[in-house]
Amino acid sequence: MTDWIAVCRGAVGEVQRVLEELPTRVEREPVGRRGASGDDTTAVDQAAEDAILACFRDLDVTIVSEEIGRYGDGATLVVVDPIDGSLNAKRGIPFFSLSIAFADGERMGDVFLGYVYDFGTGEEWIGRRGEGATLNGKPLGAVKPKDRIEILSFEATLTSLVAAHAASVEGLAHRLRLMGSLAISLCHLAAGRVDAVCSLKPARSVDIAAAQLLCREVGLPLQLFDDPRAFDEAELDLIGRSRIAAAGTEVLCAELATALST
Repeated sequence: MTDWIAVCRGAVGEVQRVLEELPTRVEREPVGRRGASGDDTTAVDQAAEDAILACFRDLDVTIVSEEIGRYGDGATLVVVDPIDGSLNAKRGIPFFSLSIAFADGERMGDVFLGYVYDFGTGEEWIGRRGEGATLNGKPLGAVKPKDRIEILSFEATLTSLVAAHAASVEGLAHRLRLMGSLAISLCHLAAGRVDAVCSLKPARSVDIAAAQLLCREVGLPLQLFDDPRAFDEAELDLIGRSRIAAAGTEVLCAELATALST
């Protein structure tokens, strides 16, 4: 049986090598092409994805990744965001991550292992379906988000989106944080560091597939509020996109999604 965690840690080492070889914005941000997700592919995005794909080359996997799209026809579906928070990475802001999810099917509910590595803190977040979630090997879940939203993490934070939606959560959320990595923000929710998370523009499966499992394993609800289906039914591809809300309770999650939908 493949040791997927060992493969993930090998991928972390490869991305760290890329970051050392491309140390500043000058080397990291030149745009080479447009990726399969529709976003511009910068030098650091491409180099990180190439390094990660090499780690999976000889394994029985199908890859869904932000830049290359879908690749291979193996038994295990691997959903990769080589650098979640790539603008932070390009500018040298230490808040970005590697996100890898492993699934035995094509839907969000089929993810059986989620791995997120924070390159700023060196924290390793792991969720295992039916077995809980850990931070650096220690179980999560004892510290829950608050039963009111003291801290709400906004993601996908274009100035225009923040201006359009910040007033919608007045009275529901006390303070805002704008971090820059949806995967890390969801992990912080799983650890009770923030009380709710939302994306102000539609997210893709590569952004959330790994971190959502950590949230669910500690009993936290998530809602794709542009998608009428149950969260479990969302496809693990680059086509489906929806804004996401997550919070400490079902009521708060629904209130947040409703506030941002109006």
